[in-house]
Amino acid sequence: MQPNPTFLEQLQQGFMPILASEHGKDVDYFLLLIHYLMAALFVGWMAYFLYALFRFRKSANPKADYVGAKGALANNAEIAVVIVEAILLIAFAIPLWAKAVEKFPAEKDATVLRLVAEQFSWQARYPGKDGKFGAQDMRLITDKNPLGYIEKDTAGADDRLSPPKDIHVPLVPVKVDGKDTFKPVIVHLTTKDVIHSFKVTAMRITQDCMPGMSIAVHFTPTRVGKFNITCAQLCGNGHASMNGLFVVDSPEEYEKWLAGKTTAAGGAPQSFE
Repeated sequence: MQPNPTFLEQLQQGFMPILASEHGKDVDYFLLLIHYLMAALFVGWMAYFLYALFRFRKSANPKADYVGAKGALANNAEIAVVIVEAILLIAFAIPLWAKAVEKFPAEKDATVLRLVAEQFSWQARYPGKDGKFGAQDMRLITDKNPLGYIEKDTAGADDRLSPPKDIHVPLVPVKVDGKDTFKPVIVHLTTKDVIHSFKVTAMRITQDCMPGMSIAVHFTPTRVGKFNITCAQLCGNGHASMNGLFVVDSPEEYEKWLAGKTTAAGGAPQSFE
């Protein structure tokens, strides 16, 4: 028998997008707390609004009072809101951010790919059997080699390129500290032209892609499936078409896709065109 779902799981299943990453549970819980606060503020302010309409009605106050209410309730309510927001920030938001930034998995224990954005598509580069990417040198950047790959570097000879807008990773079961989990994924993000933003809602990740920079994000997928990639940064007239598929495969399906759908990267990455 399946265990009864928790309240958070029931809420996620009923109102939240599909969840497919380990850290996404913490993100959803944090969002739930924020919505509790917003609901409390809504009810409180509506109650105060109705009270003010009744308490300061014209029939009970024929002469205007320019001082207004003199009680401490309003000040105490504002202080309470500040305290709650401080708790959300210090006890939840900052630790959640620190967990994502500081507890970065080792690349030897993760699936690593380089994802390149370009108006208006995405393309991934995967290391070959040696597990090493081709070296880059920013001084070598040209129109034909926009990411500065060193063509003669043997480490990049077996690198593979995904088809545009078709990004795959494997769901690999592993044990960490005696617990069953899955192999994390590290994505190194960059862009050939303007600022883009890599967003996969099911993974609860959003990260800007900056020209001239490589920014890494990590997450642990928890289920196989096809999930939408969207660009969360307005990037031009074709912004609406800057989408793609982020596919989590079984290890067997991933190897089959890698062998049959990707192309040899060699030195300089191919164009999306």
